[in-house]
Amino acid sequence: MARYTGADCVLCRREGMKLFLKGTKCSTNKCPFEKKGYAPGQHGQKRHFKQSEYAVQLREKQKVKRMYGLLERQFRIYFEKAERAKGITGENLLKFLECRLDNIIYRLGMAPSRSAARQFIRHRHFMVNGKLVDIPSYQIRAGDEIQVVEKSRQMDVIHDSMKRVRDGKLVSWLSLDKAQMKGSMLQMPVRAEIPTNVNEKLIVELYSK
Repeated sequence: MARYTGADCVLCRREGMKLFLKGTKCSTNKCPFEKKGYAPGQHGQKRHFKQSEYAVQLREKQKVKRMYGLLERQFRIYFEKAERAKGITGENLLKFLECRLDNIIYRLGMAPSRSAARQFIRHRHFMVNGKLVDIPSYQIRAGDEIQVVEKSRQMDVIHDSMKRVRDGKLVSWLSLDKAQMKGSMLQMPVRAEIPTNVNEKLIVELYSK
């Protein structure tokens, strides 16, 4: 499957905010965004012009797409699916993205970033309801249980990542058993429970043109 292979930190600088694409590095003083918070490129420091309505909408779409690690065609498929579903299109879009297996593993703290979660899944380190799943886009449903496979429970990277999840800091729609290295989705999230700083209405407006 096609994927972005460029520098992750350039994406954060382009969107003007941390997208937390590099895991723990994003929370240290080694993060390039802390040193170079301006847009990349030769004229990055000089880009202070007023953006058009279209540019604002495009940047919001690009931000969400890059945050969840999707390419344009993949993102468009999710949007079309959100349009067909009952409810508010923008909120449906975020729900579908949040329920991806790679995002759930990241939210549970079993991977330092979504890209790391995708790699772990591809290497068959996780089970869903007792069955191996190696598809990062697999949609998790309420009641599903995600667990680290037995042979992977000694991986230092997973243990180190789980330490960052403090008690009470987990999103309300997920549960985690650190001792058993498993978690579950208690219910479908609502918009207020999704800790993502985006304005999904701008994305809907962009695709509605």
